Order: sequence, then structure tokens, then C-alpha cells
Amino acid sequence: MATEIGAVREVTAGDCTDCYYIDTGMYDTPEYGAVYIVDDDRPAVVETGLGTNYELILEALAELGIDREELAAVAVTHIHLDHAGGAGYLAEACPNADVYVPSPGAGLLVDPTRLVEGTKAAVGDQWEFYVEPKPIDEDRIVEVEDGDVVDLGTHELRVHEAPGHAFHQVVFEDPANDAVFTGDAAGIWVPETEEIRETSPPSDFHLEQCLEDVETLKSIDPDVLLYTHFGPRAVGDDAADALETYATVLEEWVATVAAKRAELEDDAAVIDYFADSEEMADVWGERKAGAEAAMNARGVLGYLDERD
Repeated sequence: MATEIGAVREVTAGDCTDCYYIDTGMYDTPEYGAVYIVDDDRPAVVETGLGTNYELILEALAELGIDREELAAVAVTHIHLDHAGGAGYLAEACPNADVYVPSPGAGLLVDPTRLVEGTKAAVGDQWEFYVEPKPIDEDRIVEVEDGDVVDLGTHELRVHEAPGHAFHQVVFEDPANDAVFTGDAAGIWVPETEEIRETSPPSDFHLEQCLEDVETLKSIDPDVLLYTHFGPRAVGDDAADALETYATVLEEWVATVAAKRAELEDDAAVIDYFADSEEMADVWGERKAGAEAAMNARGVLGYLDERD
């Protein structure tokens, strides 16, 4: 069943409790961007979307009976703006919430100037779906690193480094729910077609490190994967197989882009080729599907340049 934009839905995958999610309507594309809420002694929002529809998150908190002053934590897996773009808006609206950010990227949320420049270069004309992120005061930010724990009460967010997609990425393990908030470390889950898709944006994508991140997730062995893109997925005893499938998807994707580069011998033509692909157009629409493919191709081409 497709999600309604902004509707609060309980995560019922596996044995999850106290966890909810909303579809923020990211890029005007249903079932692409999710934000999670953990309703605990210290309530938390995990991921924040682009910032464009941050009011939907505030409305969800209200629907769950969580006052803005009660929100204790806003946690982002990394600082790409589709994950952290709303953090400054939530910090402003929720005055007692600390913003938990992976240490390598924290400064770019205090002063997002370079982050905005990099995002515009990566997403091209998709920038029209974004808003300028609000800077976050340093005293509101809590930097997190591998091994840290964010205590929410019954639940906690255990931090695991996962820098293959971006040097500033972590994943958050919730042991009480036997679940992991995956960020982009486990790829993009497409509920409509029940398939996993690659995510390889410029400029930090690194295949071998992404494969190591998959191994990190396999070692956690979660029952539930909570994808930012998109939604909860129960994997149960098949977590290793589900994650290995993503590793295969990534390897095949990189090989496909490399082969197309060898064939066309022109990177602009390679990007155009994938942007014109019909793949995923029926799910995300032609514009978003093409933009996603072009961005992912650019990330792979950059990786290949660094590797070679």
C-alpha cells in the first residue's frame, strides 16, 4: 500500500515498537524520502528530509502527542541535504532538541555554504526542490562517531561508521527494535517493485568502502532495515542475503558504467545515456528517474577516475 504524503505510519516490520515514519514527498516523488520518529522518554527524529516540507514532521510530532519542547534529538546519518536539509528548521522549531551529526560533517551544518555549492553541482536542476538550509548553532550540535550511543530511554541509537556513500555517513542501530536506520549504506529500497537500487552520487562514492559498509551491516544482522529511501523492510533471518544483493547491485552498476564509458569514450554521452534510460520512470516519473540515474553515473565516473 502506497504511503500518503505526510501521513504518520507506524513501523510494524519485525517486532518494532515506538517507531513511526512519514513520506515527506521529496522531489515531488512519492515513496522516495522517509523521516522516522522514535517515541521514547527522549523522543527523536531520525533524518530530516530536504527541509522543503519540514512542517510535515512537526505535524507528525503533534499527532503523536510529542510537544516541540519535548523533542530531545534530531539525528542525521549524514549531511547530504536530502537527509539533513531540514535539521536547522527542526532545531529552530524544537528548542530543546540536540542535533546529532557525524563528526566529519558537523561543521558543514554550522556553515552550510560549501554544502549548498556541492549539492547544486551534484543535483543540477533538481535544486528547485530544495530550500536553503538554516545554519545550526554549534552549541546545538552533538558530534557522533563510531561506537557512540544516543540514549533515548527504551531505545538507543548506536553509531556505526559507514563512509562509502559519503565520508560523513554513519548508520544508527536500534537494538531494542533489532533495526538499523541505514541512511544510504544499504541502497534505495523501492517498495512498489520490492527491489534494491544503487545510490552512488558524486563526489565521495567509493565502491570498495561501500562494500565494507555492507559487511558492517551484515555484522549487525538486523531484523529490520529502515531506509531513508524508502521505508521499513523486514529482512528477518535473510539480512545477510538482502544486504549481499545490494553489494551485487553496486558491483554490477559500476561495471555497467565502466563498460559504457569504454564504448562511448565521452563522459557527457555516458551520463546522457543513463539519464535517458526508461528504467524506474514508471515508479519515480521520467524526470526524477533520469536525474537519479545521471547523478549516480557521475558518481561512478568520478570513482573510476580516482581508482584508475
